[in-house]
Amino acid sequence: MSQTVGFIYAHPDDETFLSACLIRQLADQGHRTVLLLATKGDAGQKNGYASHLSNGELAEVRVKEMEKAAEILGLSAVEHLGFPDGKSNTVDENIFIDGIVNFVNKYEPSMLFTFPADGGNFHPDHMTISKMTTAAVLSGRCPSVGRLYYAMSNTLMENGYKPSIVIDTEQQWPMKAEALKAHKSQIFAIERYFGKLDSFPENRRYELFVLAWEKGRMNHAGLVEGRL
Repeated sequence: MSQTVGFIYAHPDDETFLSACLIRQLADQGHRTVLLLATKGDAGQKNGYASHLSNGELAEVRVKEMEKAAEILGLSAVEHLGFPDGKSNTVDENIFIDGIVNFVNKYEPSMLFTFPADGGNFHPDHMTISKMTTAAVLSGRCPSVGRLYYAMSNTLMENGYKPSIVIDTEQQWPMKAEALKAHKSQIFAIERYFGKLDSFPENRRYELFVLAWEKGRMNHAGLVEGRL
């Protein structure tokens, strides 16, 4: 039976960095995959050729890049909350949570994937989208969601958490590299993380996710209650 699976991240390209192969595998299996982004990535001028663009101009570029990446990944829908890049933690929490709840109830995903509480790299936007997505799920206003997953981070590993989902990206690397290339305004950041995209990055081989919350489960794997 096909399901809808939701991915909620901060910026265009987060979906490809963290979960390109998972998204593509789900789409190939006949599931509907949907993506919500908190921002349009309008403050990313230093990561590529776009240093001369205004925030508004860069937002338009990155939305178009995201559309191209979405085609490669097989995403059925992409929506943007349009909050300010780098400053999403200044947005009123009720407005933020309402935006996530509205998205979830529109598409009714059975599972959600987002950043862990530390954002993976302590980026404030990453940390904020984790906090707000978790709050939306725990609010009881997202009844379709049965499971919430966090992308693995060093903090989670150091605290002894094991991945619930492990995706080996080697066979799908050409697809993932193509999706990364679609975000060409961010190529410097991409290459800092993955290296040159013409060779498989063994050190970035796996996409890893930890079960953070499951409907009806009391301790929620310790992740939501402890906010690690």
